[in-house]
Amino acid sequence: MLIHRAQFDAACEALAAVLKFEQPADAVLRRYFCDHSRLGSNDKGFIADAVFGVVRRKRFLDALVAGPAPRRLLLAYFARVAGANARELEAAVTPAEVAWFADIKARKTGALPLGVEADLPDWVVGGLRAQMSDDEILALGRALQQPAPLDLRVNTLRGDRDAVLRELAASGIPCTATPYSPVGIRARGHPAINRHPLFLNGTVEVQDEGSQLLACLVEPTRHDLVVDFCAGAGGKSLHLGALMRSRGRVYAFDVAAARLTRLKPRLKRSGLSNLHPQLIAGENDARIKRLAGKTDRVLVDAPCSGLGTLRRNPDLKWRQSPQSVIELRSKQTAILSAAARLLKSHGRLVYATCSLLAEENQEVVSQFLAAHPNFATVECSDILLRQRIPLDTGPFLQLLPHRHGTDGFFAAVLELRPQQPADTG
Repeated sequence: MLIHRAQFDAACEALAAVLKFEQPADAVLRRYFCDHSRLGSNDKGFIADAVFGVVRRKRFLDALVAGPAPRRLLLAYFARVAGANARELEAAVTPAEVAWFADIKARKTGALPLGVEADLPDWVVGGLRAQMSDDEILALGRALQQPAPLDLRVNTLRGDRDAVLRELAASGIPCTATPYSPVGIRARGHPAINRHPLFLNGTVEVQDEGSQLLACLVEPTRHDLVVDFCAGAGGKSLHLGALMRSRGRVYAFDVAAARLTRLKPRLKRSGLSNLHPQLIAGENDARIKRLAGKTDRVLVDAPCSGLGTLRRNPDLKWRQSPQSVIELRSKQTAILSAAARLLKSHGRLVYATCSLLAEENQEVVSQFLAAHPNFATVECSDILLRQRIPLDTGPFLQLLPHRHGTDGFFAAVLELRPQQPADTG
């Protein structure tokens, strides 16, 4: 593929904006494309692929390039990651840059530090070393460098997976059933699913398989009162509503009106009548207090560093820090405690993050259990096995892209046990 000068220059300009890491990369690119509306779809695709490619491998590329120069980072990306040759770039760059490109392409790097090979910050590598070997950290890092596949969830109110697989295949979208979620489908490539009739009529939703398994851990019954405490755009809320066959009641709480606004068209397509989005001011909102002691199931997909989603959001590893994790942990603890107050006796609380770090996962759960002795953990594998999902990652659900093909997820299931009467004998 020949790269044109205008394409390369635009990619450099967009990359320079993204590398400030002041906002999410996808938001920066959306604004760039809006400001440069004359760019065609091929140009936008080239720019997005190049920018995200650099961000995914930034630490490795930094080791090759002296200084944060977007043009050189982009040239190094094409040389060492994308596998381009000099002929493809001749029309886009100067003769001196072509010579530098050739030098970078031929350069021997030798042994590199683990953080450079895995393309993760040292503080993340340090946190992971408490849980896994260096070989596994490298395997995880390499998996996180790859773009995520497109996973879909079948809305069982609208159809069944086998029929959807056949219809997608007939329309030229090759796909397979996901290995764990009983309603998941993994598409090959990145088809424009948002224009497909099955998407438009609510039969399928875009949702990572790992996210689907969180709703399976909630395991709601048809007459339950369920709260999705941090609902976001409502993917898991919609799944919970479908698992309940549109019976019972699901409250989708979130503090961001914009996120709940994105839920509205999805809810309309889904055909659900038991899902109720609610904007809240925080974990102590009056709407939450009214449900204290009345709720059967609560899902807390807590705000977190998002390091398990680096396949989709590679800039997060450069926008998060040890200090931000400390601040997030304080929020996670407060939200988990507030959510716990909603449960009735024998109610179930599922705490989940898309983080890879024990500080946001096991340590938060341990701290909660120490402060709430009336809660006990339930083995995640037992809950999944009841639903014929053969997945055992220990007492907690711990999903990793290099092992399971999903985003990185953690989940713990906690049950409120009735208080035992005091022994007066």
